[in-house]
This record gives sequence, C-alpha cells and structure tokens, in this order.
Amino acid sequence: MERGTIPIETCPGGLDLRATLESGQSYHWRRADGRMYEDHAGGWYHTIVDDEFVRVRQADGSLEWEATTDAEPVLRELLRLDDDLAAIVASGPDEPLLHEAYAAHRGLRIVDDPAFPCLISFICSAQMRVARIHGMQTTLAERFGASMDVEGRTYHAFPTPEQLASVSVEELRDCSLGYRAPYVKETAEMVARGEAHPEDALGMDYEDAREFLTRFVGVGNKVADCVLLFSLGYLEAVPLDTWIRSAIAEHFPECDRGSYRETSRAIRDRLGGEYAGYAQTYVFHHLRTAA
Repeated sequence: MERGTIPIETCPGGLDLRATLESGQSYHWRRADGRMYEDHAGGWYHTIVDDEFVRVRQADGSLEWEATTDAEPVLRELLRLDDDLAAIVASGPDEPLLHEAYAAHRGLRIVDDPAFPCLISFICSAQMRVARIHGMQTTLAERFGASMDVEGRTYHAFPTPEQLASVSVEELRDCSLGYRAPYVKETAEMVARGEAHPEDALGMDYEDAREFLTRFVGVGNKVADCVLLFSLGYLEAVPLDTWIRSAIAEHFPECDRGSYRETSRAIRDRLGGEYAGYAQTYVFHHLRTAA
C-alpha cells in the first residue's frame, strides 16, 4: 500500500469530504464504519476504480490516503480538487437560497465518478432515498463485482457491464431493485454489446448529450442530467428532481415553464449558467439535510 497526504490548502476553496461523498452525488464510496448517510461524522472512505483500491479521510487540514497506487492524481480527478470553489461561488447569482446553502456546506465539491457505475446508480434512484440507493449499489458490488483482498479484508468493485449483463432480472430484483431490475440489465447489455456507452456523450453540446443518454433503458432527462453532472463534467446540468422542483416552486417560480427542457433552460440561466450544476448540488444537499 502506498500512503500520502494532500494539503487542503492546495484545493482552491477548500474541501468538505463528508459533504462531498454523502450528498447524493456518488454511490460508490463506502465508509469503513458502515455509517453512510447517518448524520455521523465521517472517517475513512474507500472505493475501487480501474482495479485500484483507494481510501481517504480528512484530518488536520489534509486528505490522508492509502491506496494500491499513487492516489493523489486519482483523488484530484474523482473529487475535482482543482475546481476553484471560491471563484465558482463568486460567479453565481445573488440569491438568498444560494448564499444560505454555500455558507452551510463550504467545501462541498462535485464528484467525477466513472460513467457506467454512475449511470446504473441513477437508473436505480427513481423514488428512492439516498441511503437506499447507496445500499442497492453496495449490494450489486458485493454480489456481482470482482473482489479484492487488501490487508486481510475483502472489498468489491462495482460490476462491469459484462458482469451485470450476465445476471438475471430475478437476481437483480433480489438486490431490492424492484421494477428497475430490467432497466439495469438491458442498459448493461447495451454497453456490454458495444451498442452505446455513456462516455460517448462527451464532446456533444449539452442538450444533445442529454438526449443521447436517454437512449439507455430507464434513463429520462433527470437521470441523464445526473450522469452529465456527476460523471461527464457538464457543470451546467441541473437535474430536476423533487428537491429542485420544490426550490423552483418556492424561490424561482418564474422558471417553471411546464416542460423539462424549457424549465431546465430557465433554471440553468437563473443559477448562473456555466456552473449551475454546482448551485444545484448545494441547494439539493441543503434542502435534503434541513428537512
């Protein structure tokens, strides 16, 4: 195992690791104590990406990491540590709700998850609390993903498209996926066959990329926006979930234009355009944790 630290002062605008990993963006990090989404101070978090094990915790003004590789470049990518949060916040609109959310959750960053796991996570997200979504992804990894032994303990990677495609719908339903099970299987089959991959959307104009992602089974506009924002780097994306729609109704009613496309355009403009997804993520986390 390699070990190292990343000073928080090298991350423009700071970092709140727990807020970043427990704000409903990513479902592929686990806590060593098993207490994700329990409103309990965090410790070590771990994940497996590209067949490398990485664990990290925030302490004494730095990120401490242990990994089977040099984890600093991995963490800088996965946690977007080079995003200038102060500049992003300063570029946003002068809105009381945003000021409140930014002040309450300083250091929350948008993640950059691997695309296929992100896609599957948000296919599973319909009508689900974040803790349930996280539990589903943990179960999928433990039952169908490759195992890795690290210092006497076994960990599991998220299944590959081929691994999930080979699983029956009944086995997926046994993971509490319910009606989402055939969506997960059919999408995994699409990727495994080489028919399409979520990363194929990279480089497209934002709305074209969103439309492209809806070709996957179980993916509508909201799920597509989540994948664009939390995996593919489209920081203007604003997923219109229940919390954001309630924020629109209470704080930005003029942005409700009836259709998803037109409401999306209006709220993106209202939340600052280029970095509207950051505003969305702060508002989502703020409203959900304050409820």
